[in-house]
Amino acid sequence: MIDRIILFRTTKRILFGPGAVDKIGTEAQLLKAKKVLIITDTGVIQAGLLEGIEKSLQSVNLPFVIFDGVEPDPRIEVVQKSVEKAKKEGIDLIIGFGGGSSLDIAKVTSIMITNTGKIDSLFGIDLVPNPGIPMILIPTTAGTGSEVTPIAILSDTKEKLKKGIVSPTLFPEVAILDPKLTIGLPPSVTAFTGMDALTHAIESYSSINATDLSDLLAFRAMELLSKNLRMAYAHGENLAARSCVLEGSLLAGIAFANAGVGAVHAFAYPLGGEFHLAHGLTNTLMLPYIMRYNILGCPSKFAQMAKAFGEKVEGISELVGAEIAVRFVERLSDDLRVPRRLRDVGIPEDAIPRLAEAAMKVTRLLANNPRKLTPEDAVAIYKSAY
Repeated sequence: MIDRIILFRTTKRILFGPGAVDKIGTEAQLLKAKKVLIITDTGVIQAGLLEGIEKSLQSVNLPFVIFDGVEPDPRIEVVQKSVEKAKKEGIDLIIGFGGGSSLDIAKVTSIMITNTGKIDSLFGIDLVPNPGIPMILIPTTAGTGSEVTPIAILSDTKEKLKKGIVSPTLFPEVAILDPKLTIGLPPSVTAFTGMDALTHAIESYSSINATDLSDLLAFRAMELLSKNLRMAYAHGENLAARSCVLEGSLLAGIAFANAGVGAVHAFAYPLGGEFHLAHGLTNTLMLPYIMRYNILGCPSKFAQMAKAFGEKVEGISELVGAEIAVRFVERLSDDLRVPRRLRDVGIPEDAIPRLAEAAMKVTRLLANNPRKLTPEDAVAIYKSAY
């Protein structure tokens, strides 16, 4: 039963399926574009993934320029460079093409073209005054769901913390998801991004802001990811598995765009900000420990997660079922060779107090968590993950 007023939002237009990227020229025409800026990174270009987009844009005689300065966990300074190029070239459409970092840089570039002031003033919720220029977002990884979220994350090197801009102006006009683009992903990237998507599904499902709509999407995402991620990792050329994982990432993205994520992300942000670890890795490092802490907040939800993972939960208590869900996540992490101990990635134990202090500052996400946390809880959780 829906017992309160809810708001459900997502990207206006979503194209999904093998070969979908070939439609980029047509989609750009529908948006009446005259000149395009493609925002991506050098790895995507070197992999030859950009060729399809270039041919599609050329087929409709649409001029384009490329900004390839995106970096992992991008700094604020990267946006400043992309905005300079966009203004200099007089572009009226942005195509974000790549992993979550490229999509986030595309989002922030879009709004910085139409808004004055510094980026710092936009960190937070609903602080973007004007809509940006139109965007088409095309993920080449199956993980962040950024193509269907109103969120962009940047690294603040001064504070050693990742910060988010949350605004409906960050939804693109079009999202294009083509599983063929993920075929060449290395196993480690498949693992990290896949676990990121699974974290989105788990956290949105257990969020205090979850609704029937977000639960439908999150539950299906957990089914798709849990059943197909191992195959996509072990046999990267398997298009069926790749397609299911990308669909899972998409559905999880829509779910968490509406329900929000919680303490896993809040605890992961300081790890990425200070130690420059991949976002999917930092989520995986914290996921089982936060899950165990959160069970008491919504045991029935965690027991249902075990069901989504294909585990047998009939005839057992909710608490036992919930623990089965946590063990599944641990086993999956091990199968994908994703570390789940802080010490395994070189984080010193004496960093825990400052990590806990930083995590408690991420109040935007902690507000969604199904169980409240104290600073002492934060220290204990990091220690359990060590």
